[in-house]
Amino acid sequence: MLESRDEWIKKRAYAIWEEEGHPFGRDVEHWERASGERIALDKSVTMAVAGEAKLKTKRKPAVTVAAAEVIAKPAVKKVSKKAAKA
Repeated sequence: MLESRDEWIKKRAYAIWEEEGHPFGRDVEHWERASGERIALDKSVTMAVAGEAKLKTKRKPAVTVAAAEVIAKPAVKKVSKKAAKA
């Protein structure tokens, strides 16, 4: 299950606090740093998704040899047997 944005920031801020040796009174700094990291993460994910969508829209469909042959041949009109005898 995906965690909320605030939950992610809370866990990251706690990890930063632990990395810095449990300093007292720097909780706002840790929260801001974690929030900035989350914003950067969200931007990178958005850019990656946008890049994939851009690649998908630029692809052109491949034309096979069979399709090219069908286009090149003129349509043949069928004639009934009675019309052919007359």
